[in-house]
Amino acid sequence: MSYKETLLMPKTDFPMRGNLPKREPEMQQHWEEENIYEKVQKRTEGRPLFILHDGPPYANGDLHMGHALNKILKDIIVRYKSMAGYHAPYVPGWDTHGLPIEQALAKKKVDRKKMSVAEFRKICEEYALEQIDRQRQQFKQLGVRGDWDNPYITLKPEYEAAQIQVFGEMAKKGYIYKGLKPVYWSPSSESALAEAEIEYQDKRSPSIYVGFDVKDGKGVLNGDEKIIIWTTTPWTIPANLAIAVHPELEYAVVGVNGEKYVVAAKMVEEVAKELEWESYEVLQTHTGQDLDRVVATHPFYDRDSLVILGEHVTTEAGTGCVHTAPGHGEDDFWVGQEYGLDVLCPVDHKGVFTAEAPGFEGMFYDKANKAITEKLEEVGALLKLTFITHSYPHDWRTKKPTIFRATSQWFASIKDFRDNILDEIKQVQWVPEWGETRLYNMVRDRQDWCISRQRVWGVPIPVFYAENGEPIITDETINHVSDLFREHGSNVWFEREAKDLLPEGFTHPSSPNGEFTKENDIMDVWFDSGSSHQGVLVERDDLQRPADMYLEGSDQYRGWFNSSISTAVAVTGKAPYKSILSHGFALDGNGRKMSKSLGNVMIPSKIMKQLGADILRLWVASVDYQADVRISNDILKQVAEVYRKVRNTFRFILGNLNDFEPNKDRVKEEDLQEVDRYMLIRLQDLVKKVDQAYDTYEFSTIYHAVHNFCTIDLSSFYLDFAKDILYIEPENDERRRSIQTVYYEILTSLAKLLSPILSHTTDEVWNYIPGVEEDSVQLTDMPKPRKIKDQDQLKAKWDHFIEVRDDVLKALEEARNEKVIGKSLEAKVKIEAKDEKTKALLEEIEHLHQYLIVSEAEVSTSLTDAKDYDYVKVVVEKHPGEKCQRCWVASETVGNNEEHEDLCDRCADIVSKHYA
Repeated sequence: MSYKETLLMPKTDFPMRGNLPKREPEMQQHWEEENIYEKVQKRTEGRPLFILHDGPPYANGDLHMGHALNKILKDIIVRYKSMAGYHAPYVPGWDTHGLPIEQALAKKKVDRKKMSVAEFRKICEEYALEQIDRQRQQFKQLGVRGDWDNPYITLKPEYEAAQIQVFGEMAKKGYIYKGLKPVYWSPSSESALAEAEIEYQDKRSPSIYVGFDVKDGKGVLNGDEKIIIWTTTPWTIPANLAIAVHPELEYAVVGVNGEKYVVAAKMVEEVAKELEWESYEVLQTHTGQDLDRVVATHPFYDRDSLVILGEHVTTEAGTGCVHTAPGHGEDDFWVGQEYGLDVLCPVDHKGVFTAEAPGFEGMFYDKANKAITEKLEEVGALLKLTFITHSYPHDWRTKKPTIFRATSQWFASIKDFRDNILDEIKQVQWVPEWGETRLYNMVRDRQDWCISRQRVWGVPIPVFYAENGEPIITDETINHVSDLFREHGSNVWFEREAKDLLPEGFTHPSSPNGEFTKENDIMDVWFDSGSSHQGVLVERDDLQRPADMYLEGSDQYRGWFNSSISTAVAVTGKAPYKSILSHGFALDGNGRKMSKSLGNVMIPSKIMKQLGADILRLWVASVDYQADVRISNDILKQVAEVYRKVRNTFRFILGNLNDFEPNKDRVKEEDLQEVDRYMLIRLQDLVKKVDQAYDTYEFSTIYHAVHNFCTIDLSSFYLDFAKDILYIEPENDERRRSIQTVYYEILTSLAKLLSPILSHTTDEVWNYIPGVEEDSVQLTDMPKPRKIKDQDQLKAKWDHFIEVRDDVLKALEEARNEKVIGKSLEAKVKIEAKDEKTKALLEEIEHLHQYLIVSEAEVSTSLTDAKDYDYVKVVVEKHPGEKCQRCWVASETVGNNEEHEDLCDRCADIVSKHYA
């Protein structure tokens, strides 16, 4: 007889190798065929709703690591909520309008000039829908579960119709107005930008000091002085109409080499140093108030530059006399309004000077810096030119510098309901907490929101103009346009004349001849996505407003979080979300931003082809995502190692449940062996910890807790010593069935606990678990921690045993190093307790040698030559008996049985009774 055949070795078809890149697509196909999303929704119907509202990614290009991080985080939360007592539908969405799509088509050589606006918009729509299909497929490959057949898309007629209603409601409350004032303007995009579309980058700029001759000192100055201004934008000098001074600051008239200069008294020393004045004298001083309406002359144009008062003037840099061009600066504009100055803006939409800047017409503004500086030098007004590198606003899409440019734009008047937004921000739960301060400060300091864009691919601003130019926005026109968009899509705005877009028979007192025109600008894309609380949460039957959570990258404090709360508070008075969770950016292994030039870009699709989506999902769970996160091949290797450990744990347990039928073989909890009940307690601790971590969105806690449980509790202890029982004892041995009962609960609990993270692997495991009723682990609920019989006493007792065991394992390791033994089963250990608690424990524990994985363990009261450890003294010696050929335990009973001479008494007895 081969004794190997009498062993109950692990058997399972669950493969050791994950082979995820091959297996996951098959599983995703199965989920689709089974319509797993619908099954989950049906199962959880009637439970409290949990709505995580998807912030729409932009429909352009393949997914990058930021997309993967974001969507996996969302999926983990939604999957958990569906298993934790909630009904959690997840509707993915896409942002589809805006400049990047226009730019992408330009790169594809689509010639806009050869087609109508409506035709070009059709091509934009087709392109966006193609991109959505690509991205949808890639999101599915990540294992993200959602209503992929019915996403929300901002170009869909029903969405656009809802957006028009949001605009109309804001207009009705008086929050929408048209005004001429400087806004961020992107020459590279040829459009106005909102603050949310600005990012700051370093830029090298000329730094100039310029003298303006005083023409009329108004009895305060003599008229032979020069007022010195400082600027880093020489190109705005042609638009200069004034010089601002602070009313309360003191200003000095400084004599230098026969010239007289006016600067803030506080700045004299600094200006003298900059302009290299070797000797100077303060001749007189005046307050800014005294200088009000002094007249200077423009350096090279025949016009006045008025001295005006402005509270915005500081002495932090420059001269305390501020060059003022109302067409190119916000402070300049407002102070200019007080003095009735023109809003001169001699730069067109491409950033090129117009005829209003004689001598520079046709020049790009940045190139004109040199020509203007040379002109200042030629007329003797340039006092100094240097260059500085400073932080400067850039267009966040084109990465090119922006300018301030006064144009006629549509605005949402944030100031009219700012306090309401600030109050609502305080009601929201913020994770991390600093998010509240960040958004609060942004809204507090925010100017009115410029919502018009001079592009064509977007939702039109639904405004008509009467014959006298008066804007028309009424309930009647808004509802009619909304209905038209719902039926035909917003392209109808560009396909029809104004009169055909108005309600039938529409009249207006300002258009006696019945002539109307329409607005040609489109809405800021942040108005599009910021209206999703109306277009999605309200419009869909399966969702509700406010959402429980918005979850996006930390850049969305100035983007979607901001525009959403602005439109929602304007329309409803309430925030559209109850909580905000934000994450950082994905960086390379060295903490650098990913870029093609550095060659450090990690692409999700590539990782999935090499390692599988579950490795990517496990990486997301492993990182502190609220800050910036790092990813590299080395980091993924470490994650893959943890995955392998977890997978091997699943496989080992499955293998040892091969002959276990839960309905027949499960042991009642009160009849379980002590050590097995202790492991159940350890499992409840894990369940509790994981449950709390999911609830607080601390997924790295789950990653470490599960890894430690698999490595320390299971692999190094429970799975290890149990082999001597599971393999060796007969099938129905009570200790064997006791272990299998607990193995079964550990297996099903781990599969459920990890299902939101390792969604493919846990579903695969579920298919191999005997006796489960549900088709998928996704159709189960999370385990809840429960009390185990005699929990506190058992925990205290066996926790201490683990400490004692650690002492013995140290002794065995030292004996192995000293060549006393090889494998631990060659050992006999003698143990003496150092305290009463440990003594009582050792006397009480049965099967001590098994738990220590030695062939014999003898408890002694007086050891000599023993090594001293924390709780026990230990002597390790080589066991004198022979090795049993069945259980590999050394025993002096080997050879006692004539029929089975190679076996110890225990094995001989089992073989005789069960395998004769």
